[in-house]
Amino acid sequence: MLDAVAILRDVGCTTQNATLLEDVDLSVAPGECVCLCGPSGSGKTTVTKVINGLIPSFEIGIERTGNVEVCGLDPAACKTYELAGKVGSVFQNPKSQFYHLTSDDELAFGLENAGADANLIEARRAKVVAEMGIEHLLGRNVSKMSGGEKQALVFASVAIADPKVYVLDEPTANLDGKAVCTLHDQIAHVLSQGKAVIVAEHRLAFLSDLVTRACLLENGRIKRTMTASEFTMLADEQRSAMGLRATNPSQEPQLSISPVPSADAHPLSAGLSVRGFATIRKKAAVSAPISLDVKPGEIVGIVGANGSGKTSLLRGLAGLEKHTEGVVFLNGEPLTRRRRIKTCSMVMQDVNHQLFADSVLNECELACENEVQIRETLALLDLVGLEERHPLALSGGQKQRLAIAVAMLSGRPIALFDEPTSGLDFRHMVETSELLGRLAAEGACVVVVSHDTELLARCCTRIHELAP
Repeated sequence: MLDAVAILRDVGCTTQNATLLEDVDLSVAPGECVCLCGPSGSGKTTVTKVINGLIPSFEIGIERTGNVEVCGLDPAACKTYELAGKVGSVFQNPKSQFYHLTSDDELAFGLENAGADANLIEARRAKVVAEMGIEHLLGRNVSKMSGGEKQALVFASVAIADPKVYVLDEPTANLDGKAVCTLHDQIAHVLSQGKAVIVAEHRLAFLSDLVTRACLLENGRIKRTMTASEFTMLADEQRSAMGLRATNPSQEPQLSISPVPSADAHPLSAGLSVRGFATIRKKAAVSAPISLDVKPGEIVGIVGANGSGKTSLLRGLAGLEKHTEGVVFLNGEPLTRRRRIKTCSMVMQDVNHQLFADSVLNECELACENEVQIRETLALLDLVGLEERHPLALSGGQKQRLAIAVAMLSGRPIALFDEPTSGLDFRHMVETSELLGRLAAEGACVVVVSHDTELLARCCTRIHELAP
């Protein structure tokens, strides 16, 4: 492909103990949207890091072989700043890309760092803001934005530098439907400008009208390359065998969602009861007070727009927020914040905040001392063989499954999950659904906050929506 802006030929990546990529060939032309899909750990993120130069420049201990050319440069041989102006990256967690407290400063940062003239910076910022319709994000404190707003800001800040290649790694992982639509429109816009887009994703349906080709990775190799029509028309059986989520919107389940119901004044004699509960910050409730009952054996899903207070609700219930209003009961007995900390297990949206030990096995031992039970749980979550690995050395999906394992091992009667399938492939999403069902069957009261319609449809007893 003579006009390709990204070319990988016979690319391999190895560490001292593992092969991450092997014999990868890929060419991407201007105006193409190439989707990297496949199971967790198949090498999708590694390919993106080869293209944007994080491998080998910032990933210590990974050796890259083969030939790579991105916009005429070899990422391994050129200076970081040379490639930065040509390749823009958008990661799963937008917080990892912020350098400033305000949106205006964040939008200007890339070009400022490159030494661009102030007039050019302002002109580029005004143009991108208008084109992407993000005027409402100007003059904002980044920390007070919703997840979707942060992701839109990151994409715009990358676009201001006018790169030729966009590399996106799980950009929809924690986004609601509206935010996913915003991201879709942003990708469509840069494609219309002739930019190349490479997306590593598990949530595939939103790309159905954008994707040019899809590359299925397995064990570090590109196993199959599909045209757009082949990709979007995959039958359910084919997708399942490949470990893929829905590839077009018609394949996604339709959820039966209702507002949070009015609860009886009296708490349940058995189960979790929440009455007039809300998390308080700066003397104001983060969301409208909620009253809810969850019986033992139930799995209640909570949905809502980014910024509606879903995560704050779970954190408050778990006792991780100091200031709340309302009352939480378990089996008719009120739970103080201190008791909630001991009674609730929680899998956080960003599991890096709750992994403390120096090995997977030791992390599990913080919740349970029974080694047989630990080994059985690790087997259920496809974590066998990783017992001595440091938790922070695991992939995103492996970290997520480890946090779920710890929650299961704790045996606590209230189990709270905040986006538990973030970054997980089809198979592990199905397994997570089954594990939540297992927790419920053992008598736990399970509450799940998620944007993952496939997960919610599989496991929830009922689903409620928080008001924005």
